[in-house]
Amino acid sequence: MEMNDVENTIISSSSDRRDFLRTTVTTAGTAVLTGASLSPLKPSAARAAGTGTAAVAASAVTRTKKASPIQLPPLGLGAWAWGDSFFWGYDKKNDDELRKVFDYAVSESKTSTTLFDTAELYGFGRSETLLGEFSKTIPPGKQVQIATKFAALPTRTKPENVVKACQASVRRLGGNPIDLYQIHFPNAYANEAYWDGLAMAYEQGLVKAVGVSNYGVDAIRACHAKLAERGIPLSTDQIQLSLLYTYPLNNGLMDTCKELGVQVLSYSPLGLGMLTGKYNKDNLPKGPRNILFRNLQTTPDYQNLLTTMDQVAAKHKDATKAQVAINWAINKGSVPIPGARTVSQVQKNYAALDWKLSKADEKMLDKAAAKVTTFTKPEASPFPKKDKDTGLVMFDS
Repeated sequence: MEMNDVENTIISSSSDRRDFLRTTVTTAGTAVLTGASLSPLKPSAARAAGTGTAAVAASAVTRTKKASPIQLPPLGLGAWAWGDSFFWGYDKKNDDELRKVFDYAVSESKTSTTLFDTAELYGFGRSETLLGEFSKTIPPGKQVQIATKFAALPTRTKPENVVKACQASVRRLGGNPIDLYQIHFPNAYANEAYWDGLAMAYEQGLVKAVGVSNYGVDAIRACHAKLAERGIPLSTDQIQLSLLYTYPLNNGLMDTCKELGVQVLSYSPLGLGMLTGKYNKDNLPKGPRNILFRNLQTTPDYQNLLTTMDQVAAKHKDATKAQVAINWAINKGSVPIPGARTVSQVQKNYAALDWKLSKADEKMLDKAAAKVTTFTKPEASPFPKKDKDTGLVMFDS
């Protein structure tokens, strides 16, 4: 299924493509950062190359053994930009460079397994398709984990919607069972139906582990309990976490995940590039990120944070601000999944694993980060805060 087929499948019950694009683009991440809203509209543990669609067919039987949580490497790679033209300016002509990024991450990631995170919404399936193509030629002895996500759009309200979308993702990703399948974000209703869909996808052998994304404390507890009734662990919660967005550390979300044994994947650990230090008045980010950067410039606290990051980086040979941000997220108990579109970026990201952040430096960074209040806030998120049918609080940070 190609990109246009994915787009048509997702919007089959939407009468206006323009409205749909506005909704999905913001839901996929943009509005989390810019404050747009989403209106409800009720109607291998590791993967080896070349196994093909037969792998899914062979495993598509009802599972009876108790599942084990997925084992993740300390650092992954986010593929949001691999296909997203609106927010990241994706251009197909750069696919060869993305292939080089993939190959470097697999061969030189410094971890036994390389984790890639994608979603059906990223480029309307383009990101998944690229990963499926790249995964066909994994070097012997190397292992890849691919995590992807189901878009909980208002017109999708049944468990079968999850299973059908999962099957399409399996095809785009090359035919292997998906290592980690996640609900991308809460809906204003039907959330329990999605959990049933996750369980069905697992029981049918389509996926090896299941998780959620952008779920708050109450939602994590409810989903964890629901899946446990079927002997399936909730493996992960993928949330925004960075030196610019520390809310999950202060509202009990990280503690709850730790209590339940739910691993945290931290997306945007580089603050959409704002923690790399590459932007200034002469080199402004493009698109929605330009607004974020300008907001950060309204007080000296953001620059003070970057200065503190430089001070920490100076203690480690050739370290960068991005590596400081990545190690901070690791120290907080998460698996960061920073994006990379060039070989240079992925090289520098994985070089973060060459050194560790001291507790003293972590505290110094915490203090500087706490003063920055001009980045995006949870209340600006477009995600539904509550399930309208059950009253369950779904999103808190």
